[in-house]
Amino acid sequence: MRVLFSRRSAICWSVGLLAFVFAIRSGRSAEVVPEVVTRLTSDLKYLASDELEGRGVGTNGLNVAADYVAKAFKDAGLNVTKAGGDSFQEFTMTTGAKLGPTNTLKLVGPEGKTIELTIDKDFQVCSFGASGTFSADLVFGGYAIDAKDDKYQDLEGIDVKGKVLIVIRKTPRQGDAHGPFAAGHGGQSRHADLRAKISNAFGKGAAAILFVNDVASGKKEIEQAKQRAKDAAEPVVDAAAALLSADANNAEAVKAAREKLDETVKKVQQQRDAVTKVETDVLMKFGYAGFNQNAGGPIFHVTQAALDQVLQASLKKALAALEAEIDQDLKPRTVVLPGWKAEGQASVELIKTEVKNVVAVIEGQGELAEETVVIGAHYDHVGFGGQNSLAPGVKDVHNGADDNGSGTVSLIELARRFGARKEPLKRRLVFIAFTAEELGLFGSARYCTEPIYPLDKTVAMINMDMVGRLKEEKLIVYGTGTSAHWKGQLERLNGASKFELVMKPEGFGPSDQSSFYAKKIPVLHFFTGTHSEYHRPGDDWNLINYPGMARVVDMVEQITLETVQSAEKPQYVEVKGSGDQAQTRSGGSRPYFGSIPDLGNETPGYALSGVSGGSPADKGGVKAGDVIVEFGKNKIGSLDDFDLALRKFKSGEEVEVIVLRKGERVTLKVTLGQPK
Repeated sequence: MRVLFSRRSAICWSVGLLAFVFAIRSGRSAEVVPEVVTRLTSDLKYLASDELEGRGVGTNGLNVAADYVAKAFKDAGLNVTKAGGDSFQEFTMTTGAKLGPTNTLKLVGPEGKTIELTIDKDFQVCSFGASGTFSADLVFGGYAIDAKDDKYQDLEGIDVKGKVLIVIRKTPRQGDAHGPFAAGHGGQSRHADLRAKISNAFGKGAAAILFVNDVASGKKEIEQAKQRAKDAAEPVVDAAAALLSADANNAEAVKAAREKLDETVKKVQQQRDAVTKVETDVLMKFGYAGFNQNAGGPIFHVTQAALDQVLQASLKKALAALEAEIDQDLKPRTVVLPGWKAEGQASVELIKTEVKNVVAVIEGQGELAEETVVIGAHYDHVGFGGQNSLAPGVKDVHNGADDNGSGTVSLIELARRFGARKEPLKRRLVFIAFTAEELGLFGSARYCTEPIYPLDKTVAMINMDMVGRLKEEKLIVYGTGTSAHWKGQLERLNGASKFELVMKPEGFGPSDQSSFYAKKIPVLHFFTGTHSEYHRPGDDWNLINYPGMARVVDMVEQITLETVQSAEKPQYVEVKGSGDQAQTRSGGSRPYFGSIPDLGNETPGYALSGVSGGSPADKGGVKAGDVIVEFGKNKIGSLDDFDLALRKFKSGEEVEVIVLRKGERVTLKVTLGQPK
């Protein structure tokens, strides 16, 4: 162990020395201390190591990281007992779903005819649905598309309230490159998205959804398999020709040509066999597409064969025929299936995970001692990838050295510096390493909901998220407009640092400062820019600009110290024109509303942490803390539902918005603005 420790120390010291030499050569020798680079490197190599499993919520590595930060805070001399006796502000959040014990489905027809379905064979429960039982009339709902502009609305003019809706996946006319549903994000129409269909179905009051695979996709898979077999056959001719032309007296050449021919023939046979084995109706596995804690009802995925029995009996035609009819004239075929109902039970159990913010404090002294400055950085990342990874399908460790190991080690370095100060601070300084930022600012939102120190006495929040890739001296600072105090102060302090400052006035953005700005607290957020390794496995410690990060730490230290020590505190300024920045969907356009999501709130509906000043939402009377439950007659159960509903309207339209405000339903009128 001693040998390993000594070797690690030597490596870190070497890195620090190289950084010092680099700093001298770049003319910044007075600004970079080798010991600082050594500490930052040592901390980050550990926090961004494979051992910590990408610091994903639900991994043991995240807990190990929390312990590491807590120990560093304690070793720096900070008070680590203010979060209920230790360093940790603990809470639980929903992180997944698992299949419960009872999951049944049967289709009941006229005269008591019953089709009993078997889980994993005839149907599967969808993890993004809710638990519940149902027994209701069955409706064929087509694709459950609501595309008013394209004059195609599957659910218009038919009452599906309280009924079980059969919904086809994908869209009509998939092969038509010029059709209404051809384009979109990822080469697929947004109307094909499962969430869009779910929102439309439950928004119309459906009791449950039975998804079924479209027939067209299965046909396409078979055609692709046939093409692969055809492509594999072409090299056979070349291989045969090579064999015929081989020198008969050269045994080795003949053998090699024969082996090549055998190999190509074998590949052809494999591809031909594959054609016969193409599965065109595969059920979604439980866990596919994640979970939805506020789902509007149970959701199942049922085989074509099972539903064809009902469609043939009631409509005298199978799913393939219905698809063909819709493709032909682009007119919905939505209809109640006479005499048929679906009865079932879904058991979806949400998985709760305990997470924790890491909190440490340096108390102030004097008449300003009860005022607080928060300095923070999130320490979580995306673990082994998943839905937040930009490397789809990759299950490697996403170490997150820059995002946000860089902010975390910078926070630790600042704790050491402030902890070593002899001169007392005038205001309280609270260090917080936030958890679950990557899943939606959960850690900072929880602190702002259950603050350890009053938010009305919190005068500023300073955040660091991705400060490890300084390039061309560009340092981006968000929130510079949230107090008249910030811009001049940054410019003055930058006289020595000589960064190429890019000052952004907005306080809302995709990091933890948003939670505080929503509470009308001035904020700053330091950021050195994104890069090609962002949210990918390649975001590793060796790509960090350690001298640059050390200089960012120096700048943050100076502005934090002045904020803590100055008799004058930053005064909050509302920055107009931001909002709707955390929408989760892409493709298409939407008018401007001006809402700020409260992603840490698990209440059914679309919870708001705030609204942008001067926005349509603000002018319409929408307030921070409201939960939107209805938008233009569309039921809203989540941020996804709101985003989909918003896209159904145009700028200038007045929309009725129903919100829950302190438990009471309030109806508002909002005139939508131009897209931002």
